[in-house]
Amino acid sequence: MSFIRKIFLWVLAFWPLWSQPVYAQGGESLTYEVTPTEEALTAGRAAPADDWHYGAYLDVGYIANFNFPDNDLWRNRSTASRHNQVAPNMVSAYVRKDATESSRWGGEFGVQGGYDTVDFAFLPGEKKVDGADVLRHIHRANVTYLAPMGRGLTVTAGLFNSLIGYESLYAKDNPTYTRSWLADYSPYMMFGVNASYPVNDRLTVTTFVVNRYAHLSYTVARPSYGGKWSYALTPRLTAMQTLYWGPDQTNTSLEFWRLYGNHIVEWRGDDVTVAVSYDIGTENIADRPDSPRAFVMGGNVVMRWHIAGPWSVAVRPEFYWDRNGRWTGAEQFVKAMTSTVEYKIPSPWVQAIARLEHRYDESTGIGGGFFRNGAHRPDVPKLTAGQHLLLFGVMLVFDSPS
Repeated sequence: MSFIRKIFLWVLAFWPLWSQPVYAQGGESLTYEVTPTEEALTAGRAAPADDWHYGAYLDVGYIANFNFPDNDLWRNRSTASRHNQVAPNMVSAYVRKDATESSRWGGEFGVQGGYDTVDFAFLPGEKKVDGADVLRHIHRANVTYLAPMGRGLTVTAGLFNSLIGYESLYAKDNPTYTRSWLADYSPYMMFGVNASYPVNDRLTVTTFVVNRYAHLSYTVARPSYGGKWSYALTPRLTAMQTLYWGPDQTNTSLEFWRLYGNHIVEWRGDDVTVAVSYDIGTENIADRPDSPRAFVMGGNVVMRWHIAGPWSVAVRPEFYWDRNGRWTGAEQFVKAMTSTVEYKIPSPWVQAIARLEHRYDESTGIGGGFFRNGAHRPDVPKLTAGQHLLLFGVMLVFDSPS
């Protein structure tokens, strides 16, 4: 906890310095401060106004669960988990400064709230770090520096967007409203340091050192490591792979370290986007007899088609297998299909997004199933293999002009 506080306070302390412009002269970087009066007299010398961005986001949804569970919950899910009620799933606000060649320091800071922020940074059953109920409200908190090395080395320290996965914590950034099983059980955010370098016009490589897989869970005060590469096979087709390796149990012996791989291939057309994701993870479980090896694996295909004007549709078939219940808290194999219709009203400052979505999940296995109405006994709800969801979500997105 003390380490997280130090980084967070460091980010806040250096926030005022990000606005100082940096200019390259003779191959060297020169940094100096300017007063508001001097800015008016030195047009063209200050950092461009569009280096700074700010915005806010509101996401409210209603999800009808036709199992009508007594607790109105989606079992063991962290996003869009409140059913049969109007749910403010996310509200956030942020400010961000881009790191550019003319102003090499950047960073971002934001806050968030809503049901989707309650359990997004943990796996089921994991102990939370001290202060997690406050820290979960941090949207981003990081500092970035664009180093004048070759094609530009970008270094980011603090709380940043996860380098694992295709989908975001924020529904506005995804083709569908509900997230896939892969997304909910891999990190949405990471806390630590990453360095990214474009080797050429096609290949970008990134390395990272983070505190752990789920950044607000409590394990040990030892870092985890990883790397990512992204390669443009064609102007429209990109392949990506991220590997994670680190201690995520109280026993830090190498035999108990988690290895997790995320693989994505994405094709982007003018109106159609198709992305294929496949993840696999494994670790030996230290606190179970004979330390069994746990496996998790999942995949999905996301297809989005912009029909015309404000209308788009998306479908996402998927599967998820948690052999030992290490990731989802239940030994299960899940198949799911999600279908979404979107209507978007854009404007220079605010856009409104409305989505109508149907989703069916089927879970089999020893620990599988979804909540349904009724209970076996107090505090032990009944389970059923299938779950139909019909939802309507409205998102309001405010972003400063570019």
